[in-house]
Amino acid sequence: MSKGGWLAAADALDRSLYRVVNRGLGPRADAFFTGVTELGSIWASVGATLALSARGRRREALDALGAALAMWALGQVAKKAVLRPRPYQSVPEHRLLIQKPRGTSWPSSHPAVLLTYLTVVTRNLGAPATVRRATRALAWTVGLSRVYVGVHYPADVAGGMLMGKGVAALWQSVVSPRTVGSVRSAGAPGTVTP
Repeated sequence: MSKGGWLAAADALDRSLYRVVNRGLGPRADAFFTGVTELGSIWASVGATLALSARGRRREALDALGAALAMWALGQVAKKAVLRPRPYQSVPEHRLLIQKPRGTSWPSSHPAVLLTYLTVVTRNLGAPATVRRATRALAWTVGLSRVYVGVHYPADVAGGMLMGKGVAALWQSVVSPRTVGSVRSAGAPGTVTP
């Protein structure tokens, strides 16, 4: 199959998966996914930072917010470079459950920003593995919500999640050691030294 053939097949699969998820599961699922989708906004990361700062974890929270802002900025640049139309602009049969967002579709920034923030902050706070897994599941749930509410394709979410994971890893290796200290190799995983 030619490169164009593979791309066309991948796009067709992406659109098919979008239709399956966007079809909906009823009023309760609609309420759940519209309620959870904004947890990935940069404003939710700001709110979490303010809450953690009030609890005395300002450095850890600001470090995670910096990572989330870096991911958001990278996502905005990627959106301008790729210019993929939103599903509601190109799929005739769709449901749009929230206001039309600005910007283009790829990558999905909401789950990417949330994954970046949660990855960095849970590491900074020395959260146990079960908490880190739960926060990754939350980021994927927000990603699913973006397809469910009609503003992204599944490939947008997957691309955003990969970017979020990469930005978090890079941030943790380059920036976090300078802002919150180094991670002890002995003791609890993710414990941060002052």
